[in-house]
Amino acid sequence: MQKKKSKILDIAIIGILVIALLLIRMFEKELFYDPFLDFFHSDTKNKMIPEFNTFKLFLGLLYRYFMNSIFTVLIVYFLFKDISIVKLTSFLLSLFFIILIVIFFSLLHFSKSPDYLFVFYVRRFLIQPLFLILFVPAFFYQKSVNKQ
Repeated sequence: MQKKKSKILDIAIIGILVIALLLIRMFEKELFYDPFLDFFHSDTKNKMIPEFNTFKLFLGLLYRYFMNSIFTVLIVYFLFKDISIVKLTSFLLSLFFIILIVIFFSLLHFSKSPDYLFVFYVRRFLIQPLFLILFVPAFFYQKSVNKQ
């Protein structure tokens, strides 16, 4: 009985965390500096990259990635209750942020005509909790393999 209550509570907490991720997306224009939000919502074929403040953009991406990462780590914790998985998730999220942010700003600053599609997808990994969608099935698979 106690185990069942604990599972229900975990599912409720995961639901709240998913709603928090959705709220980040809903209020992205108010919460974060990102001149690329409108840019990528329109046809970019013949457009120039919008003017942006590098420092403010970095801080906005860092803040958004951090918020998404916190909720991702918490969801992983409540799904698996395994600290080693939480540590691995935290490490991977930190590593991927460093790699992606370097790629993103390198494309913006050192490419004379950056491939907008590539910039779009690198940015997408920075602003959306896509790693949650990748990690959860991988960890479930790893757990099932370890049980066998």
